[in-house]
Amino acid sequence: MQRILRYWRTLKHLRWAQIAARVRFRLARPRVNLAPAPPRARATGAWIPSVERAQMIHAGRARFIGVERDIASTSAWNDPACEKLWLYNLHYFEDLLAPADATRRREQAALVLRWIRENPAPIGNGWEPYPISLRVCNWIKWSREGGSLDPDAWQSLAVQARWLSRRIEWHLLANHLFVNAKALVFAGLAFEGPEAERWLRQGLAILHKQLPAQILADGGHFERSPMYHALILEDLLDLINAAQTWGGRIDDATIAGWRDAAAGMLAWLRRMTHPDGSVVFFNDAANQIAPTFIALEAYAARLRVASPACAMKPIEWMHESGYARAEIAAAVLFCDLAPVGPDEQPGHAHADTLSCELAIGGHPIIVNSGTSTYAVGAQRALERSTRAHNTLEINGENSSEVWGGFRVGRRARVTKASVVGDGQGVTITGAHDGYAHLSGSPTHVRTWTLRPGSLTIADEVQGRFASAQARIHLHPSVTAGEDGALHLPCGRRMRVEAHGGTLHVERTAWHPSFGTSHDNLCLVLRMEGASGSLVLRW
Repeated sequence: MQRILRYWRTLKHLRWAQIAARVRFRLARPRVNLAPAPPRARATGAWIPSVERAQMIHAGRARFIGVERDIASTSAWNDPACEKLWLYNLHYFEDLLAPADATRRREQAALVLRWIRENPAPIGNGWEPYPISLRVCNWIKWSREGGSLDPDAWQSLAVQARWLSRRIEWHLLANHLFVNAKALVFAGLAFEGPEAERWLRQGLAILHKQLPAQILADGGHFERSPMYHALILEDLLDLINAAQTWGGRIDDATIAGWRDAAAGMLAWLRRMTHPDGSVVFFNDAANQIAPTFIALEAYAARLRVASPACAMKPIEWMHESGYARAEIAAAVLFCDLAPVGPDEQPGHAHADTLSCELAIGGHPIIVNSGTSTYAVGAQRALERSTRAHNTLEINGENSSEVWGGFRVGRRARVTKASVVGDGQGVTITGAHDGYAHLSGSPTHVRTWTLRPGSLTIADEVQGRFASAQARIHLHPSVTAGEDGALHLPCGRRMRVEAHGGTLHVERTAWHPSFGTSHDNLCLVLRMEGASGSLVLRW
């Protein structure tokens, strides 16, 4: 019965159109169309160099998400021993966007032809809609950035675009649907003729609806993951680039809308980036997956997309996405007052409501635990849990019911939020109902008070509860000194005072990128009553 109820709490948020689309996706058996490709379109403008990727494939071996494997055999494309995300990365062909000399270009071209030969349609991971979408775009981008696609590759691109046009991920929506549309636009622009125009119109129609739905008024992507926000921003910049390269195929008003959206997204990402350039870890987020803000800002500048050149305000309250940023003296504080994600697709959500991160002297100091894997299991469950984040855990439960790899049942809702500056600093307050289903219907209320040289994190539980623990995960560069202080990488010392409970230190793990783990310290305040606080001074 509990399992049935959990499914109900998860499925009741889906749109009927999603459910119908999932049934169609499972049952439909579209025919693979191997007809000759449409003629290639002539570019009318110059392709602007896009964001480079690190080299990931060399000498018959590939390294993705921190794992290196041999890919010399045909079976490597669909090896059941590999994590699904690793195999997806193999089929993306992002390595084509790494810097390369003539020899590497020949190796890359050979791998493209090998993929065509060893991955007949529509068999295997490479023919799922998401990898098709990324690969179509990457092959076309490569052809504009020094690569040379063989006629067989152009023929394969057409077959892939036809298949994708029949396998749009309407059941998943969100970033998957966005990149499906992007790939159709790319294919529609790279080819010409009636079939190519159909791909182009299909992709543009999806983007016309999805862009205003997915990009919020404050510029944030509605999945509330800074990492996926950066990926979608790159997609949008690529679309602008392609529209300019094959000029006259997309109307000026559409391109202007893309430019405005990209400028807003760039400003949002700047606010949600640590001073050292690393992304803030809210929901699924990791470094080395999406381009950095600096790389995206440079790409946007090459495309003449407006950059947020003016200085950021000391206090930034992004109402629609639900994040707050405050910069006081040497400290930068990021607070999560956001929904876990869109109701219809919270797959990248963590149980991190009212969590935070803090940088001092340009270095991250308080960090959420990050994301190292998408594989379903204990590690994925831990990384999505409340205890892996800098927030309050009540009765040992998660604030949102995260389960499986990408599912969420009950969702914490922020019931109040305020951000107030007083000239001396800032006070940020939030409350959520993620524990209301527990006996006693407890509500978590949190207040951050940031002043020059100090941060106070005060928690209150309204309603009955059995136990409450507030955690503060510290960056691995923060060490405990014999003087009882925490030693920060910027050379400062931090003192911690606990009120309303007992403080102890745990050893936990921080995962800055997929496949990585670093030991770190975690401060744990076990509250003895309905309220408790940690005061950090440096």
